[in-house]
Amino acid sequence: MIGSRGRVTGAVGPGLIGEVLLSVRGGTEAFYAYAADPEVSFPTGTQVLVVDFEPPRTVYVERWQPLKP
Repeated sequence: MIGSRGRVTGAVGPGLIGEVLLSVRGGTEAFYAYAADPEVSFPTGTQVLVVDFEPPRTVYVERWQPLKP
């Protein structure tokens, strides 16, 4: 789970329980999401990276930063 890239489907931010879609076991599943930095917000559609996981369905995310060639 940690290291997975996903897409925000429910806004993530201070005081909010967001939602992120992640690829899991050949399918796509929704997880509750919080920002790793509690001061940061991610609107719907933002690509994120999972940096922590709390079973059964909670992830902590930060903004996805693609590598530059």
